[in-house]
Amino acid sequence: MGAIYKYMIVVGIIAFLGGCASSAGRLPEPGVGHAVLIDAYTMDVGDQVNVTVWKNPDLSVAAPVRPDGKIAVPLVGDIMAAGRTPEDLAAEIEKRLSDYIKEPVVTVVLTGLQGQSYLSRISVTGAVGSNTALTYHQGMTVLDAILSAGSVSPYADANHTKLHRHTAEGIETYDIRVKDILENGDMRTNVYLLPGDVITVPESLF
Repeated sequence: MGAIYKYMIVVGIIAFLGGCASSAGRLPEPGVGHAVLIDAYTMDVGDQVNVTVWKNPDLSVAAPVRPDGKIAVPLVGDIMAAGRTPEDLAAEIEKRLSDYIKEPVVTVVLTGLQGQSYLSRISVTGAVGSNTALTYHQGMTVLDAILSAGSVSPYADANHTKLHRHTAEGIETYDIRVKDILENGDMRTNVYLLPGDVITVPESLF
């Protein structure tokens, strides 16, 4: 009896852990999409850009892309940013700075996407405080978007929230358990968002 009892306990634990793993539902693959999409994004007028030069804080700058499509970088001067990816702009700044400092290392980070509005918005709809479209910023999560929309309504079926995303294969839909995030601190489905994401929170049928 003792061996059978122990076996039943082990099986129960495995089943419980399996249920926990599956309760998160279908999610984006970890590490896929966020950096790739931002690197591929071509900057436009109004986008907020942070240029960081490693070990040279005096050469670093944070500025919007001007109406002429350029930003000003110390020692480099005006440089065209519109129509380029952050990676491409960083490489060009490194090339120009190499006339002044040895082996410069430059990082370009977008902190706000304003130019290409169809890419720079996160939409939150359904049973939330207020249906809203938010300006995307790097590092934004589902929780950030939900709270910006006034959280979920008392009649929301929050654990059946869906995240809709444009991918190379078409529109993908992911399962987000917002109730678990808000009430239980379960952050497994509190995924990072991408520009253009749409979050829909359904109403409860009861």
